[in-house]
Amino acid sequence: MIEKLRHIDEQKHAFPLALAAEGEEVCIYAMKGGKGLSRKLMDLGLSLGSSLKVMQRRPGGALVVARGNLRVALGAGMAQKVVVALTTASSASKA
Repeated sequence: MIEKLRHIDEQKHAFPLALAAEGEEVCIYAMKGGKGLSRKLMDLGLSLGSSLKVMQRRPGGALVVARGNLRVALGAGMAQKVVVALTTASSASKA
């Protein structure tokens, strides 16, 4: 996991999860919110370094993301505060 974060840090291509396209695979890089947001995401099984796949984009900016077999719906506000970067696999498939 640390190697994955180092790779992301080198790329500097971090962006809000709310901007991720459907089908993209991303890794959580940072969280812009306070302790409450971090706690909520941890309770949902999402933490720094977690790999996610954007399964569905909903009207109004909400997202459904997958982490393995877990599916989580995030509102637009929360998705805007989660900073992600494309994973190597996702970057390679777009090239």
